[in-house]
Amino acid sequence: MAHFVLVHGMCHGAWCWYKVVPLLKSAGHHVTPLDLGAAGISPKQISELDSISDYVQPLMEFMASSPEHEKAILVGHSYGGVIISLAMESFPTKVLAAVYLTAFMPNHHSPLATGVAEVKS
Repeated sequence: MAHFVLVHGMCHGAWCWYKVVPLLKSAGHHVTPLDLGAAGISPKQISELDSISDYVQPLMEFMASSPEHEKAILVGHSYGGVIISLAMESFPTKVLAAVYLTAFMPNHHSPLATGVAEVKS
């Protein structure tokens, strides 16, 4: 079966997957819902996050520690789409697929920063 790694959106935590986790597990899949930096049960405070790297550190550490032969299906909700994109760039051989669940899907023609700047205008 597959290994699903669930990445929450902004202002959420791993808790937001509470209905999805048992469904995937009951289908025989391995499931890992993660809390990103300063989210959910993460011990970090928001004031301790100096960059996006600090925010995504839990996912990056998880991906780095996973066995080379195990490929994950990354699921990102909302801003989690940006986060799983970063993980896919850093660990391309450890990702089987990515699911963007009503999520930001960055690309080189329209990066996320451009969208944020347009909203501020």
